[in-house]
Amino acid sequence: MSMENLGKEYFISRELSWLEFNARVLDEAGDKENPLLERLKFISIFSNNLDEFFMVRIAGLRRLLEAGFTGRDPAGLTVKQQVQLLRKRLLGLIRRQHKYLREDILPGLEAAGISIITYDELTGTMKSEADYIFESQIMPVLTPLAVDPSHPFPILNSGAIEIAVKLKTYDSKKTVYAFVEVPEGLPRFIRLTSTDKDTFIMLEDLIMGNLKHLFSGCAIMDKVPFRITRDMDFSLDEEGVSDLLQHIKKELTQRKSRQPIRLQIPVNSRGKLVEWVQKQFKIDDDFKYSTPGPLHLSRYAELIGSLDRPDLLDEPHPPLPHPLINDEKPVFKSIKKHSNIFYCVPFQSFDPVVKMIEEAAEDPDVLAIKQTLYRVSGNSPVVKALQKAAENGKQVTVIVELKARFDEGNNILWARRLEESGAHVVYGIAGLKIHCKALLIIRNTKGIIERYCHLGTGNYNDKTAKIYTDVGLFTNQEELCSDTAALFNVMTGYSAPMSKWAKIAAAPFDMRHKFIALIDRETRLSTPQNPGRIIAKMNSLVDPEIITHLYAAALAGVKIDLIIRGICCLNPGVGTRNIRVISIVDRYLEHSRIYYFANGGEEEYYCSSADWMPRNLDRRVEILFPVEDNSSRQIIQDILNFQLNDRRKGRNLSSKGIYSRTIARRDGASRSQDLTYEYFRKKYADAKEETQELKIFRKSPNL
Repeated sequence: MSMENLGKEYFISRELSWLEFNARVLDEAGDKENPLLERLKFISIFSNNLDEFFMVRIAGLRRLLEAGFTGRDPAGLTVKQQVQLLRKRLLGLIRRQHKYLREDILPGLEAAGISIITYDELTGTMKSEADYIFESQIMPVLTPLAVDPSHPFPILNSGAIEIAVKLKTYDSKKTVYAFVEVPEGLPRFIRLTSTDKDTFIMLEDLIMGNLKHLFSGCAIMDKVPFRITRDMDFSLDEEGVSDLLQHIKKELTQRKSRQPIRLQIPVNSRGKLVEWVQKQFKIDDDFKYSTPGPLHLSRYAELIGSLDRPDLLDEPHPPLPHPLINDEKPVFKSIKKHSNIFYCVPFQSFDPVVKMIEEAAEDPDVLAIKQTLYRVSGNSPVVKALQKAAENGKQVTVIVELKARFDEGNNILWARRLEESGAHVVYGIAGLKIHCKALLIIRNTKGIIERYCHLGTGNYNDKTAKIYTDVGLFTNQEELCSDTAALFNVMTGYSAPMSKWAKIAAAPFDMRHKFIALIDRETRLSTPQNPGRIIAKMNSLVDPEIITHLYAAALAGVKIDLIIRGICCLNPGVGTRNIRVISIVDRYLEHSRIYYFANGGEEEYYCSSADWMPRNLDRRVEILFPVEDNSSRQIIQDILNFQLNDRRKGRNLSSKGIYSRTIARRDGASRSQDLTYEYFRKKYADAKEETQELKIFRKSPNL
């Protein structure tokens, strides 16, 4: 099937599909079977996702509008049509979000003894306590900003809540305007201890109740909170940049003054002050949003963290130890014994990855460590271990992706620290993002060079490893290690990519061709008696060429199951029932990329850092690696089966682009993430029991 033969009905708009993903996140906030604080968590996630959507995707659409772009997306929509459809859908979702919060979640928390009260509701000792907190802990941080000929209009921070104030000055009685920024560094929810319940007042409400202290002697005529979101994306012509790190530092500084892309004001705000605020930002009506409740709901996550109420949260799933890796034996010995060790976070602990690097830092046999880092936590144990290794004289090479969106500043900070420790830090490749997840350790054991490798689908981030589902492979397979070493040479030097890798495929070199070849092979091998089979699990499916080949396979009889958490631009059910698309949104973010091909009975399993998106296949360095040992393949197949049969959190995509809702708790026994956790818990328990039996056997006096 050629691209020309695939009409717009086969495609769903990328931006609308993303918004439908975020609608599924919001569904979790409305799911009454979820505990209250879990529902509040999804309110927060929904808002945080929307912020980034406006900063990047809506901003990009507006730039296309301003440039007069007349093209259409694969679904046949113009930029103007996309903006209009997105706004209509956004308005409905925002209303639904605030309805869940106002009518359901907050009353439920109130009934559970958790109250958020307004300044006007404070009485007696509560008001005295709140005012004391303001005067002693909040007021010293605040800076009122006047706006007049001698005080130019300030650069307001993207995302922060601002309070616009209309007032009359104490001297001339002239009407003037000012701003007070609600500091992001202070707690959003101020706990009041003078009650016997968990009682909070929101920071902006407490500030607005005490504005008279900031404008002493002035008459406050009106006040209104608002929030702007700026265009925070930037493109980079790396060919003309002599110092990438310094250039990105400059771009980060300039982000503060980028053009606003959204203005949020509470829905019932009226009058001259609101008109004045709107006039200052010159934002078209399509980008103004009246908010039917509090602003900046993403910060409600702070409230969850400040409460000790496990009864209002999901039952905890503490990460399980890996049955093949334990504290009593070095990770290298475990890998050497088993050759391949497959793991799955957050069900299993991320600690073995950190342990591997920490052991390498202290191991006298280790000569070199090479690693890619895309996103890490603020106080990363991975970075600390790499620093220690460099300080101990190991040759440490770290490929840092400075262009990891919204993590640029953090990456610059720890990249400098690694350099100060003696590590070689490479800032990616011009024109490409380094997105693959790879760790290679070289040891000299009694004169024999050994290589150990870790490849994964997720970042080397100990924090997200507790909330993202990802898979990884520890291995000493020679061909995998050799391919990984060759890829590092491409990323750090001038080596050309392999004309043919032994095991892996790598973007942007041959991964697109590899995926298309795998899909087309299923098409060729498929017969009515033995239809082909593809299962692909990923974050997003966008690439038109991949979609074309998938449809060609489906029309040839291949049964295709797509487990796609986020964007899916493939519209299933057009001319065939052989494609099923499901999305799972649950307590953990589904992040792993797994690809299965039946191959006429000679099954093949792959894991990857890449989704089926043009940016992953053409503009990033990515890795696709096979999983070939039977034990690991069985684990992958079991995980996929859990997800394909999830009737509790799985949602099916129809040919009309609509996802089904989750169904009742009676099908809770099919909840794939719970089943996956129990699966690994049983594996660990069985392995522990076998170990105990072996110890007893070895101690038996009859031996």
